[in-house]
Amino acid sequence: MTTLFRGRVHGVAGADAVAVEDGVITWVGAGRPPQRPDEEVVAETDGWIAPGFIDLQANGFNGHDAAGGSGEIASMSEGLPSTGVTSFLPTLISAPVQDGAGFAAAAVAAAADSRGARVLGAHIEGPFINPAFRGAHEVEFLVEPSAEAVEVIARARPRLVTLAPELPGALDAIRRLTRSGVVVSAGHTGADFDQGVRAITAGVRFGTHIYNAMAPVHHRRPGIALALLLDRRVTVGLIADGEHLHAAICAQLVRIEDFTRIALTTDQTAAAGAPPGAYNLGGRHVVSDGMVVRLEDGTLAGSAATMDGLVRRMAAVPGMNAARAIAMASTVPARVLGERGLGRIRAGACADIVVLDSALRVRLTMVGGTVRFRN
Repeated sequence: MTTLFRGRVHGVAGADAVAVEDGVITWVGAGRPPQRPDEEVVAETDGWIAPGFIDLQANGFNGHDAAGGSGEIASMSEGLPSTGVTSFLPTLISAPVQDGAGFAAAAVAAAADSRGARVLGAHIEGPFINPAFRGAHEVEFLVEPSAEAVEVIARARPRLVTLAPELPGALDAIRRLTRSGVVVSAGHTGADFDQGVRAITAGVRFGTHIYNAMAPVHHRRPGIALALLLDRRVTVGLIADGEHLHAAICAQLVRIEDFTRIALTTDQTAAAGAPPGAYNLGGRHVVSDGMVVRLEDGTLAGSAATMDGLVRRMAAVPGMNAARAIAMASTVPARVLGERGLGRIRAGACADIVVLDSALRVRLTMVGGTVRFRN
């Protein structure tokens, strides 16, 4: 079956149509496609035909907590296309090392059974993090990255691991994980600027939720955040939900940082896409008011944000626009993971497409040539 999308095409100047057949984008151009389509989808005026969104940090969605295993991850997969997400990394906050390895295996199992957004592998956030910057992570699970513990995680082959590079053994851990093909991220860290530079030299290529759970930037002690932002090899994750960062900080970021090195990430919990109430986050009880998710003591604990909401917020930031915000949710995270077939509208790419209206609301989401959401 051939589907033709008509409308403004993200990232392709002058194009007004995209043809899809057998799960692949076969043609992008203007005017009439090479072959007659079986179905035609027309975006509204000033809407977008965009690459599907990719979330690098999804702890849960619509009542489902990724820590619950492959069944919960598969349920997240089914629901996420309603937010424009076509691929994601289910994320586990700090847990015993063997649990982390088991979670990576659960993500692989869920990928085989997914009936919605692609499961690209696991994001293991911790347990190699700084206790002083643990946020909602349970202190009893935090450990230093010993060679033995790191080996367990490396052999499990998650796609992304967040750690604190100032911990003893962390630089060796970064090197070991990088050799295994894992993207290593700095997060929940009190590292200073020089420690950040050494971590990047060792192989860190991502910064988990920039500024959050990091040493603050001071004009004489800039901290790891500035090391991550100044190095062009590094991309940073940004939770632009209006709670984790002030809108002025988001505006500052896109003025000093190339937007192609900022990946929108939700850090969403089971509360995202669900009504206010009590939820689980990796076994911890959290409460959502529909906007903010916190532990009982008031500590921020992930978000209730959705990716389409972040795109709308970011598009409204001074210095930004819709095209850039869309890229931050699709092209940038695809590059972080080295997923060449995702994150762009081009011939030969996977047919992971989201149709957005003029207000950047999701009207249709296609994953691998199959429509998984239509509004």
